[in-house]
Amino acid sequence: MKKFLVLYKAPLASFEQMKQATPEQQKAGMDAWMSWSKKSASTIVDMGAPLGKGLVVTPGGSSAVSNDLGGYSVLQAESKEALAESLKGHPHLMTPDGVIEVIEIMPIPGM
Repeated sequence: MKKFLVLYKAPLASFEQMKQATPEQQKAGMDAWMSWSKKSASTIVDMGAPLGKGLVVTPGGSSAVSNDLGGYSVLQAESKEALAESLKGHPHLMTPDGVIEVIEIMPIPGM
């Protein structure tokens, strides 16, 4: 099985909108994620977590950066296409303008 870094992305405005959700809406969102995690248990290597604000680091120093990353997971599948098929109906896709990016984690040569 191949491993994939799965990035949950959406515009900053969508994440801000989600912060305003009612407790009932937040619970419904978490219930959807838990249901997905049970259904997809065989693909999950690391469920991951939400991501906070970041820094960009350059030779000249570091500075705050905003991006469209909301969270990550590490999942496994035979191919990125097979994984993409299994992500249909994923709860992140309920996020306004939410997308999921799938990136293969390549083995390190010689290790």
